[in-house]
Amino acid sequence: MKLQPGTTVVKNGQLVDGTGKAAVPNAALVITDGIITYAGPAEDVPPAAEARVIDAKGGTIMPGLIEAHIHLTYFNVSELQDLDIKYPVEYVTLQSGVNAKTALECGYTAARSGGCLHNIDVWMKKAIEEDMIPGPRLSASGREICGAGGLMDWNPDYRRIGMEGIVFIVNGPEQARTAVRKLVKDGIEWVKTYPTGDAASPDINDHHTLCMTFEEMHAVVATAHNHGLKVTGHCRATEGIRNALKAGYDAIEHGTFMDDECLDLLLKRNVPMCPGLGFELFSVQRGKEFGLSQRVLDGHQETLEAGAESCRKVLKAGGTMGLGGDYGFAWTPHGTYAQELTFFVNYVGFSPLETITCATLGGAKMMGREKEIGTLEAGKLADVLVVAGDVLKDISLLENRDNLLAVMQGGVVKAGTLVKPASL
Repeated sequence: MKLQPGTTVVKNGQLVDGTGKAAVPNAALVITDGIITYAGPAEDVPPAAEARVIDAKGGTIMPGLIEAHIHLTYFNVSELQDLDIKYPVEYVTLQSGVNAKTALECGYTAARSGGCLHNIDVWMKKAIEEDMIPGPRLSASGREICGAGGLMDWNPDYRRIGMEGIVFIVNGPEQARTAVRKLVKDGIEWVKTYPTGDAASPDINDHHTLCMTFEEMHAVVATAHNHGLKVTGHCRATEGIRNALKAGYDAIEHGTFMDDECLDLLLKRNVPMCPGLGFELFSVQRGKEFGLSQRVLDGHQETLEAGAESCRKVLKAGGTMGLGGDYGFAWTPHGTYAQELTFFVNYVGFSPLETITCATLGGAKMMGREKEIGTLEAGKLADVLVVAGDVLKDISLLENRDNLLAVMQGGVVKAGTLVKPASL
C-alpha cells in the first residue's frame, strides 16, 4: 500500500491516540512519508517546511477504526442459506469489493476477517495492498471449519450440493487436520472454527450446544500452528469457550457465557476476544421485520445479556477486546459498523475512551499488528481518522460518514468530506 510522500500536519483538534490515555486538547499530528513522527500538544510541534496542512476544525484526531471480525462476503443475509446458494462466486466477489470500499469510507482503515466464502478475502487483501481497490488493511481468514451436524452444516444430504465454498464439515481429528491443510494452501492467516452453536439455530445447534469435539479442535490448532496460522472460534457456550482456550486457540469470537474459569484461562494466555455483541441487540430489535421467530429472538436476548456481562468481566480484568462483528446481515448492513461502538457505550456501559481503545488498539492486537497500527504514536503507520466534533462526548458521531473529515492510510487521504480522496 502506497505511503504519502512529504510532510503532512493535522492540527486544530483534540488527540485521542488510542492508547487509552486522556485526550490531548489543541493537539497536532505530524506525518512524514506516511509514518507518524509526532503526536501531541500543538505548541510542541517541531518545525516542518513545506508541510501540507489538514485542519481538524476543532474536532477529533484519532486512529483509524479497526473492524475486528469482518465478513466482506456477507451481504443482505436474512437466513443462513443465503450464504451458499443464493449468489454465484463471481457476484459475491464483486459485492465484497463494494463492501471493502464501504468499510474504508466509514473510517475503518484495517479489519480482521471473521470467515469468508470461496477464499475471496485472501485475494481481496492482495488487491487492497496493491492499491487495486480501496479497503481496510486486511487479516485474511477463509472457509470455516465445523463439525458434521453443527451450526454451519445446514444443507440436507438429499441436495447433494456440498458446502466447501463456505465451510469444511469434519468428522473427527483426521478430517479436521485435512481441512486445515487445505486452508494452508489457500494462503489464509486465521482459521475460523465453530466450537458452539448459536441462537440462530434453536432446534439443533443453539447457543448452549457444542459443534466440535475437543479432539477436533486440538487437531485444528496443532496443524494450524505447525504452519504458522492462528485459530479462532465462534464460542458461545461456556464449555466451548473452555475447550477453545485449553486447545490453544489464539482468539475467541463472542465469548458469550464466560465463567470464572474461562476468564482465568483467557487472561493467563492473554487471548483477545471480539464479542460481536451488537448483532444480538439488532437481531432482537429488527428481527421480526425479517421473519425471525420469537424463539430465535428470545435466544438472542439471552446471548445479549450474558455477552454484555462477559465483556464487563473481561474489561474489568484487563483483558484485550476488539470490536466489530457480523455486519452484512439484513438487519446489520455494511456501512453501519460504528453502531457497535455506540452500543458498547449505551448498553454495555464502557466509557467512550474505553470503547475507542478497544476499536483501535484492541483490534490491532487481534490482528497482531499493534506495532504498526492502532494508535497514533511516533513510528507507526499514519492510519488516521479526523472527525468533526468531540467523539468522547458523543461517540455516535462516528456512525455518520458526513462527520468524517478525512480517512487516511499511510498518510494518504482515501475518503472524507474535508479533502478530495486521492486517486489510487
